[in-house]
Amino acid sequence: MEQIINITEEAALQIKDMMKQNEEEGAFLRVGVKGGGCSGLSYGMGFAHEVEDGDQELEQHGIKVLVDKDSIPILKGTVINYKQSMMGGGFTIDNPNAIASCGCGSSFKTATNEGTPEDC
Repeated sequence: MEQIINITEEAALQIKDMMKQNEEEGAFLRVGVKGGGCSGLSYGMGFAHEVEDGDQELEQHGIKVLVDKDSIPILKGTVINYKQSMMGGGFTIDNPNAIASCGCGSSFKTATNEGTPEDC
């Protein structure tokens, strides 16, 4: 069975570090999609402590991940990575379902879901 989300080892190390810094060890990483952004949909990531109805739970590199049922088809096959550069580091999200994305890289739309675009 294909994973909904694939977290690279680099991203997992960064997430674990953030959990430690924020005293969130043992929390879930919630990954989802909501309407908004210039292209219509935006990604959301944060820490959660409870599994909600319809959540799919998975685990990668020792991180428990939650994805809500509405985000599952939009995120299927997405890779979350962390890249360090001269300007600092940041998470990158490579979503094979995105057909258009904004210059910022955090807003996108898919062939079946245009979301609710906003002005940047």
